Amino acid sequence: MERRRGLTVAVGAALLGAALTAFAAWPAGAAAGQAAASPALCSSSSHPALAARIGRDIQAARRGRVSTVAVAVDDPGLGLECWLNRFSGFDSASVVKVTILAALLHNAEDQHRHLTATEAARARSMITRSGNDAASALWAELGRRYLQHFLDVAAMRHTSLGPGGYWGLTQITANDQVVLLRLLLNGNAVLDPASRSYALKLMAEVIPAQRWGVPAGAPASLTVHVKNGWLPLATHGWRIHSTGCFTGHGGSYSIVVLTQDNPTMAYGIATIETIAQAINHHLHPTAASAVPPSRPLPSSETPDEHIPAS
Repeated sequence: MERRRGLTVAVGAALLGAALTAFAAWPAGAAAGQAAASPALCSSSSHPALAARIGRDIQAARRGRVSTVAVAVDDPGLGLECWLNRFSGFDSASVVKVTILAALLHNAEDQHRHLTATEAARARSMITRSGNDAASALWAELGRRYLQHFLDVAAMRHTSLGPGGYWGLTQITANDQVVLLRLLLNGNAVLDPASRSYALKLMAEVIPAQRWGVPAGAPASLTVHVKNGWLPLATHGWRIHSTGCFTGHGGSYSIVVLTQDNPTMAYGIATIETIAQAINHHLHPTAASAVPPSRPLPSSETPDEHIPAS
């Protein structure tokens, strides 16, 4: 994980000042307000019993956890969808890097060109190693106007760009993360086949240390495309997110788990992986081999994902 040298969590929080207060307060209230009121709801016209079991196990996986959680499952092959706190907002942390990549690819398509060597190197660093400097450079290169244009054409209507250069404070929802993953998995007018293949390839090449989260419990026979985010702030603790899609024989599906109010990074990862294991087990009950849950990183190696200066 690339680190912004000399910047600690406390200093980063201080730099945010009023911007942090304005942008962090709303999603926390929205998520917390809906967490108790909104049960996990899974539906499938062709597999209603399966949908009910997954919904019950998502709720069971959350029981006793202090994390505030949003969950989405999208499996078109089964006609299955699950939504928990679908429109609750969360600080994005590095999950927004997939949106930056998709906007970059859309921009290149608009200009009828390939990515430059510098853009390609930054895209690879940003996705496979969660490089913050690369993300900041592409965020500045694209500019807020074009990034908003991409959100508009992608129909990501519940995503709000972070202020200035603070891409890590972009407000995301489980709904819009599924919208984005659908754009990567299916033919559409926003991203052509080459762009979709390129983005999925990078997400499949994320370094092993960052492949925790929604892959837990998935069959090893599937290709896992993942992007995670982690961000500790004074308000609402650690934001720990995992978004991913799974491709291979028998179709594709997506899982999104967004969390905050985690006391530690390892705690948030455990919350996500308990939920993901329940989902992946029901979707592949006879799988002979599955991706195990991650081992929490030792405290000395736990990466801090800081919000970059503009």
